[in-house]
Amino acid sequence: MDDKDRVKKAKKVTLVGFLVNILLTAAKLLAGIYGKSSAMLADGVHSLSDFATDIVVLAFIGISVKDKDKDHSYGHGKFETFATMLISLALFIVGIGIFVSGLQKIIHSLSGEIIERPGIIAFYAAIISIVSKESLFWYTIKAGKKINSSAVIANGWHHRSDAFSSIGTLAGISGAIFLGETWRILDPIAGIIVSCFILLAAWKLIKPSAGELLESSLPEHVEEEIIQIIRSVKGVKGQHNLKTRRIGNTYAIEMHVKVDKDLSVEDSHAIATKVENSLREKYGRQTHIGVHIEPYYD
Repeated sequence: MDDKDRVKKAKKVTLVGFLVNILLTAAKLLAGIYGKSSAMLADGVHSLSDFATDIVVLAFIGISVKDKDKDHSYGHGKFETFATMLISLALFIVGIGIFVSGLQKIIHSLSGEIIERPGIIAFYAAIISIVSKESLFWYTIKAGKKINSSAVIANGWHHRSDAFSSIGTLAGISGAIFLGETWRILDPIAGIIVSCFILLAAWKLIKPSAGELLESSLPEHVEEEIIQIIRSVKGVKGQHNLKTRRIGNTYAIEMHVKVDKDLSVEDSHAIATKVENSLREKYGRQTHIGVHIEPYYD
């Protein structure tokens, strides 16, 4: 899949999520108001955060595949990584907000404050939200993996965080409606549990993104694979000083390659070209490769 198709697919997936989020947010807020459910109102406000992540993905995914220019010698791949970081931070903020809100409700409830009984409309809205957001999660994740986009995948996990939030909301609303006043505390308890899942998902997304922005090397098994590819090229006598990193959706690979000291500059260059072609065949034509030729001595 070329870059144009990749961007087109990413934008299509994000636009689908964006439109669903508009409808869901409106439905949740109306259900929260008319159903007198603070939990559903909070869930509706939570859904507003999805607008921000959708806009971030739409804004950055197109920039990330632009060719290199005067100011970006290695291309614009890290714009997508930066977008993933922003989404991850949004997840952290949402998770912490739900945790704090749930804790406050528990404290107030234990102090004797009565939580208002929600209407049945809030119950149905929570079910619709769960089904819609979980469907969006699988749709977005599948597309993100197909086009190998960390930003789209991160946005998919944000959809699931909203589904988790709605599960907590459904549990609280169900308890409040069907089990009586005493069980209304289930809402904030479920919210705290959900917030832990959201924070865990955010951590899984932010860790590799932070590593990339901090110039971490590629995983050890990938570097071993790179070394094997280099050594399999005819004429290569050895290699060392391998340096790797990730730039958005592409790899940057630099190494020193040893060739016979009696070879001409032209023949040495031909071997370096074979090394580059072999690596690009494996990791894509956009791979950034730097080969430094050195003479090999017995």
